[in-house]
Amino acid sequence: MKNIYQESLVFHKKNKGKLSVVSRVPVRTRRDLSLAYTPGVAEASREIGKNPKKAYDYTLKSRTVAVVSDGSAILGLGNLGATAALPVMEGKSILFKEFGGVDAFPICLDTQDAEEIIETVKRIAPAFGGINLEDISAPRCFEIERRLQRELDIPVMHDDQHGTAVVVLAALINALKVRKTRVQNARVLINGAGAAGRAVLRSSAGSSASSIFR
Repeated sequence: MKNIYQESLVFHKKNKGKLSVVSRVPVRTRRDLSLAYTPGVAEASREIGKNPKKAYDYTLKSRTVAVVSDGSAILGLGNLGATAALPVMEGKSILFKEFGGVDAFPICLDTQDAEEIIETVKRIAPAFGGINLEDISAPRCFEIERRLQRELDIPVMHDDQHGTAVVVLAALINALKVRKTRVQNARVLINGAGAAGRAVLRSSAGSSASSIFR
């Protein structure tokens, strides 16, 4: 069996990435074009202009997530920058599509300034139904997530915190069931106090696990 890293490199080079944009509607006739674009599309814009919430009815917004990274904490590789984050963000995007039926787009930002990241995400938010922050280093990731959750009207999640915490909490719950142990009597060691470790600690100490084993 080939080394998985070398095999993956060949895979990525062969496919030139893992994503493509595919039209959901046929454009084969002049009427098709008139419905999808001009002049028909103007009516959808007018309706959304009167009520921005109608974007969820007339556009891709209801099923679209932005996967946003600055490349400052890529996997376990460290700060490799925005361009190096692209293969990972593509990979996360295909997970959304394959396992959740959600269209996701990799957004790799060439800045590691927290304020610039916040402002950029706020300005692209109208096109998306949710924001998935990914591979942004601590402690900036905490403030970026807090601010965006407060200032946007769409869901915002930092996956390195909450995605990891959900999986680890599920494993903890199952382990406690197997051992027939109450969570109050368990000792849990968390090795590392980064974004993932802190979120795991908060979730494990929170009401979700405690209520299950009372």
